[in-house]
Amino acid sequence: MTALTLSTAALPGLRADAIVIGVAKDTGSAAGSPVVVPGAEAVDKAYDGRLAGVLETLGASGAEGEVTKLPAPTGFKTPLVVAVGLGTRPEKDAAPDAEALRRAAGVAARALSGSKKAVFALPMTDAADAGAVAEGALLGAYSFDAYKNGDDDAKDRKKNRKGPLAEVVLAGVPSRDKAFKAAAERATAVAEELNRARDLINTPPNDLDPEAFAAVVQAAAKEHGIKVQVLDEKALAKAGHGGILGVGAGSASGPRLVKLSYTSAKAKKHLAFVGKGITYDSGGISLKPAGHNETMKCDMSGAAAVFAAVVAAARLGLAVNVTGWLALAENMPSGSATRPGDVLRMYSGKTVEVLNTDAEGRLVLADALWAASEEKPDAIVDVATLTGAMVLALGNRTFGIMANDDTFRAAVLEAAEEAGEPAWPMPLPEHLRKGMDSTVADIANMGERMGGGLVAALFLREFVGEGITWAHLDIAGPAFNEGGPFGYTPKGGTGSAVRTLVRLAEQTASGELG
Repeated sequence: MTALTLSTAALPGLRADAIVIGVAKDTGSAAGSPVVVPGAEAVDKAYDGRLAGVLETLGASGAEGEVTKLPAPTGFKTPLVVAVGLGTRPEKDAAPDAEALRRAAGVAARALSGSKKAVFALPMTDAADAGAVAEGALLGAYSFDAYKNGDDDAKDRKKNRKGPLAEVVLAGVPSRDKAFKAAAERATAVAEELNRARDLINTPPNDLDPEAFAAVVQAAAKEHGIKVQVLDEKALAKAGHGGILGVGAGSASGPRLVKLSYTSAKAKKHLAFVGKGITYDSGGISLKPAGHNETMKCDMSGAAAVFAAVVAAARLGLAVNVTGWLALAENMPSGSATRPGDVLRMYSGKTVEVLNTDAEGRLVLADALWAASEEKPDAIVDVATLTGAMVLALGNRTFGIMANDDTFRAAVLEAAEEAGEPAWPMPLPEHLRKGMDSTVADIANMGERMGGGLVAALFLREFVGEGITWAHLDIAGPAFNEGGPFGYTPKGGTGSAVRTLVRLAEQTASGELG
């Protein structure tokens, strides 16, 4: 876990492995020369005002994500300066926005993997900037190495691991200022819980079945004063959760429905978050082809996001009641597995004809959505790696937002933008609902192939209680990064949607959301 400290000490006197400064790309020159941005004045002065020229000689341009390392000037107790690109300046003296700061800090933290301490002297004019830098650095410092060097003994394993950056120091930030202190505490809570979600997503499915996931939740809930209830197979059967039981029927690991409840004495609103938690998705009897199942440990990313968001809300003491519902199951083929053509009776009482067992996420979510609806929350948001169709529509870095209320959909989009998570509003065309008509049940779990992401959302809408505001986040694209790391995003589990959910909870607590 990376530590975060604040310091107002002068840069030359700080002891660390590196000082991180920012460089922007100047569009005013033909070559796009680098421009040193605020925060690096002491370094520039020690270079006799020639720092930009030195960086340009070393090939720096200030482009986003660019990293240039150079020796610290004489008189500094830190041996290394790391200049990280912030991207193009929209205009002279324009301050970088929060997301640019997050990404730059994340890039620098990744570049300093294995270091003990780094001082971040990026532009931080207010507490919001400091919070963005802190969040980006703590997220960028993340690494998942629990399963590496397994053939070595414990001592060699510890020695061989490079490990994340151990400590982040924000330079020029007053530790006793209430606003800056609050920003640092928020960044720490959100980043640590998001990184916990990443750990869960990256854990191999043989070590994270529904029961093990529930145990992790129970431990965290106890630590942070959150009430938790776990329904096992017997409890699910007694209550009539046919969707969750149907999906988990083919696995030796039984399904679970986990409810987390964070309550505040000051709360005036109640939010419910619902997460898809398929700890491994083989597709069931509708087996996925080779090449499509190797990363399916990530199919519980929605549940991980909901879990992290509820704990973060508790750690931040937000004045809003937040309930998290984790629909956990493993989707496997076996003699006891649900078959295409079977009909399941859901928790709501509706019957569903299963035409494809690989459309299982909507089945477990349907039960959890109805359970959440019974408590009459002010709004429900579900999060799921639900459809490949959404990836085709929006790519690997953007999640789709669908809702039964246009105003709420816009509010969720705004929360995502403020959090720095790429998202896009999507429609719910009524004509697509007819494709899910069934001759033997109330509804089928499949409809038209085209617009599959929208069809899935229309299915979920059927299981939201009447009069309840609801939004659906399909995070199938950004939940798991199979490419190279970028910004503060690592390879593997990303923790997508955690920050959007937290921001929604904050907005609700402050009265920004009606």
